[in-house]
Amino acid sequence: MDLKSLIREIPDFPKPGILFRDITTLLQNPEALRFTVDRLTEKFASQSIDYVVGAESRGFIFGAPIAYKLGAGFVPVRKPGKLPHIIHFVEYELEYRADRLEIHRDAFEPGSRVVIIDDLLATGGTAAASAQLVEQAGCELVGFGFVIELEDLGGRKLLPDVPVTALVKY
Repeated sequence: MDLKSLIREIPDFPKPGILFRDITTLLQNPEALRFTVDRLTEKFASQSIDYVVGAESRGFIFGAPIAYKLGAGFVPVRKPGKLPHIIHFVEYELEYRADRLEIHRDAFEPGSRVVIIDDLLATGGTAAASAQLVEQAGCELVGFGFVIELEDLGGRKLLPDVPVTALVKY
């Protein structure tokens, strides 16, 4: 399936000079959504995954059904102030602003095998911060899965040395 043809390009969003890759058009297509979830699930099906981490917010869209299909738990990585219990946090830089991610300290059993899922790998800030949170929790990061990778931004360079899967590359 040609997922790239289902991803809308929006120039100058969220600021001038950024070409935003909008996945809402992919999500509207039932076959494309199923294909995306199935392909990302296949990449980790033989890895004995205990938890799938989904980064806020579009990582939730793909992470939860992938966790279901893998028979794993789902753990959301949230922006500040969204989690009600004791947290780990990481502050990091995005391509156009600074941010912070949080996760509950009791989200995982120590030593669990974890995969991180998100819609986009750009500069790698969100994914690298999510990986730091998994590490803080004492878990083993098995890999990353993305719908889109913007290769020219070099996000893979910030990530730990684990397998990285991206279904569409620009």
